[in-house]
Amino acid sequence: MRHRKKFNHLGRKTAHRKAMLSNMASSLILHKRISTTTAKAKALKMYVEPLISKSKVDSTHSRRIVFGYLKQKEAVTELFREVSPKITNRNGGYTRILKTGNRLGDNAEMCIVELVDFNETYLTEKKAVAKKSTRRKRGGSKASGQVATEVSEVKAEVVKTEKAPEAPETATEEIKKEEE
Repeated sequence: MRHRKKFNHLGRKTAHRKAMLSNMASSLILHKRISTTTAKAKALKMYVEPLISKSKVDSTHSRRIVFGYLKQKEAVTELFREVSPKITNRNGGYTRILKTGNRLGDNAEMCIVELVDFNETYLTEKKAVAKKSTRRKRGGSKASGQVATEVSEVKAEVVKTEKAPEAPETATEEIKKEEE
């Protein structure tokens, strides 16, 4: 029985699983986004998030511990130089899993694993467009008269800007218009 055992062995021996997760974590750090199966993505999330937390403290000790897991100098450098400054104010949840459907060959559930602070679509804040609310006062004809004059002025400006003089198509037509 495997009661209360959360660890997914992914159908691999220990050495193979550790090497695979190390390579996937390095690829995730270097490329900021990778595509994989959902089971591997969940295992990768458990593997890489403690390493990203360790990268918040840039010391020789934490670099050596992270290098012991990743085994790639470029990935460790990228993690401490580029990734850790962006995640300093985040308390966890450094990765995001986006499901993309099933793989054609074996119908495995596929997904994209990405670092949260590096996705441009979620980072760009949408500017709220201010709704124009029309406030109308009830009562005197004075208020309605002002609104009517403002509306007519705005319409006149719109009409003036929309009608632009048409440019002559050829030089001969331009000369003929000048002569007249």
